[in-house]
Amino acid sequence: MKEKLKKIKFSTTQMIVFGFLAAIIIGTALLMLPIATKPGETTTLIDAMFTATTSICVTGLVTVSTLSHWTTFGHVVILMLIQFGGLGVVTFTTTILLMMRKRITLKERLLIQEAYNLDTLRGLVRLTIKIMKGTFIVEGIGAVLYSIAFIPRYGFFSGIGRAIFNSVSAFCNAGMDILGDYSLAEYVTNPLVNFTTMALIILGGIGYPVWWDVLDKIKKSVKEKFSFKSFARSLRLHTKIAIGTTLILITFGTFIFFIMEYNNPGTMGNLSFGQKIMASMFQSVTTRTAGFFTVPQENLSSDSGFISIILMFIGGSPSGTAGGVKTVTIAMLFLAAFSIITGKHDVEIHRRRISDFYIRKAIAVILVSSSVLFVSTVLLSVVEGGNFLDVMFETTSALATVGLSRGFTPSLSVLGKFIIIVTMYLGRIGPMSMALAFNIKAVKKNGRHLPEENISVG
Repeated sequence: MKEKLKKIKFSTTQMIVFGFLAAIIIGTALLMLPIATKPGETTTLIDAMFTATTSICVTGLVTVSTLSHWTTFGHVVILMLIQFGGLGVVTFTTTILLMMRKRITLKERLLIQEAYNLDTLRGLVRLTIKIMKGTFIVEGIGAVLYSIAFIPRYGFFSGIGRAIFNSVSAFCNAGMDILGDYSLAEYVTNPLVNFTTMALIILGGIGYPVWWDVLDKIKKSVKEKFSFKSFARSLRLHTKIAIGTTLILITFGTFIFFIMEYNNPGTMGNLSFGQKIMASMFQSVTTRTAGFFTVPQENLSSDSGFISIILMFIGGSPSGTAGGVKTVTIAMLFLAAFSIITGKHDVEIHRRRISDFYIRKAIAVILVSSSVLFVSTVLLSVVEGGNFLDVMFETTSALATVGLSRGFTPSLSVLGKFIIIVTMYLGRIGPMSMALAFNIKAVKKNGRHLPEENISVG
């Protein structure tokens, strides 16, 4: 039996699929322990599984109050699950091996390479260490900044505990907190809390490869004569697309929410002009898979709710802590459409040609994700009923691992909770990853070229 188990080889995709599933099972078991639940509260299996899934999938949708339902032990379990989910199975496993002083074999190196879409095996262990160090440094800075706001309100130790929890949750784009049942609504006018949260969300969601590329180019620019133009030009194409698309989406979202919610008394209507801009920017950033909110989502207009759904579906950037179909994926789709409209044979950007493989991959990701969203929305609508916008908002939030809700989550039935659990799981590992994990046929390059034939499109 042991020999058979040794012969079983998991691909990176399968490791991610089964690794997250194992973490959910372990998290559910820990949250079912009596020590995890406060006296007077009862934790059902479905609620424990829902909380474990939303934590490990860094989503943030909750069926029970994170603050009042769980004990300190429960909060620690949830925090560990969030950190594990944010870092990912491959990075976390490699870190554990390094801490145990185990040798990182070629197999582990190949897993790291595939997980972060790298084109070399050099320096992969060093990269993992850099990811861990970078994560803890950024989360530590975030905790210090949060402490300035939380310690005066909650006391020293309680304030620090809340600051650490919030910082990890924000960086991992989880959106869970132990401040109360209204997220960051009472801090809607607090610039420190708002901009700290937005910075953590963006840094976590932009992706580790972007981090290292930017930092590496900054170091080189400092050694040489610094020029912003040469610095920007030296960045990798992936970095340019990820940063550019992120800035466009944040700006677009901020402008749209500011216009649509300007006079809405249920959200931003009573705020000052500057506070409205800050609240609009926060809404734009948090819909990119973070889950925190400073204005009640159920009070958003239908137009703002629909824009939020679009931004949630897009999500963050690849190889980061965010979910969604990713910024680069959407950029590939628009670039492909632009090339057709302008009559270009190839998809081009920044004097580079994009391989047809990545265009096809982008189309596949969006099509598969849209299909999962359609099925989960229909199923939840049939099971729960209610306003269709609220239902689609809920399922998009789950699939894109955002965590925002228009007050729909607490009222879910057992079957409704199970639908959202599956949707969150698929959203975290990626619908494409699930399909590839069970595709036992290896992808092979086919040398043959079949004859072409014209068809009608559009």
